[in-house]
Amino acid sequence: MGEEYWGIDLGGSKIEAVVIDSSMKPLLRLRVPTEAAGGYSHILDRIKTLLDMVSVETGLRVPDRIGIGTPGRYDGVHAIIKNSNTVCLNGRDLQGDLELLLRRSVNVENDANCFALAESRLGSASPLMQDPQKVAFGIILGTGVGAGIVCNGKARHGAHGIAGEWGHNELIPDGDACYCGRKGCVETVISGPALERYYQKVSGCQKSLEQISADAQTDAAAAETIERLLFYFGKAVAVVLNILDPDCCILGGGVGQVEQLYSPEAVLAIERHLFNRELRIPLLKPLLGDSAGVFGAALLTKSFY
Repeated sequence: MGEEYWGIDLGGSKIEAVVIDSSMKPLLRLRVPTEAAGGYSHILDRIKTLLDMVSVETGLRVPDRIGIGTPGRYDGVHAIIKNSNTVCLNGRDLQGDLELLLRRSVNVENDANCFALAESRLGSASPLMQDPQKVAFGIILGTGVGAGIVCNGKARHGAHGIAGEWGHNELIPDGDACYCGRKGCVETVISGPALERYYQKVSGCQKSLEQISADAQTDAAAAETIERLLFYFGKAVAVVLNILDPDCCILGGGVGQVEQLYSPEAVLAIERHLFNRELRIPLLKPLLGDSAGVFGAALLTKSFY
């Protein structure tokens, strides 16, 4: 068997592992619950357990290098995770601690960067990204809101390691409190939980975002929630597009599955705030589904990264 690449996607509710071969085909994918309530050390143990399970299932030895996608950003200068909505990771040296536990080299990368990297290399943006000078903005709209920027085939980090971190720009002055300590962040307005809370506020009922989207033609509260999503999505993302002007945007996460985000109304919502008469940047659906992050984590161990 040729060279294999192993990746881990560390999420708030699940940890997923993948092994891909040299032709970028998955050999195995496994998931286990994160059990984040058990705390930081328990999460590390869950990662080790999952890798051991993958080794048994595939008959392969755990390689000397593992890619890890995680919520938040790893600050290599101070060797800590920061800005993670899995708050027990914040302030901890996830890379160093995993290397000690696993006795392996570990590449830690933000999950949105992993998503953007995978969709640029293997997914919906790959036809556009054959030119290494092209830039992709890979957006995560889910429980949290984040993004990764890919250029020259690599995820952009920036001076502070926060390139693409648009989810904590202020969108509504003095709006709802965010876990980051600020108010009115993009994440407090157009994340999945924020949209479901808004629907409950205006309707007095609970629905999943999927159902809200499906009912938008017949349910006035659902229609209002989706209209609000499009308005604030357009306002928030146009700020990024005005500065970065990428060649494409990939919309991932649960909110990224809302069909209305790919409608002419969504384009108009962006154009209202865009420093251009028309939007020429395609809004792409992810091709790799909710496993894009774990494929991106595996790509961290490939020599081209």
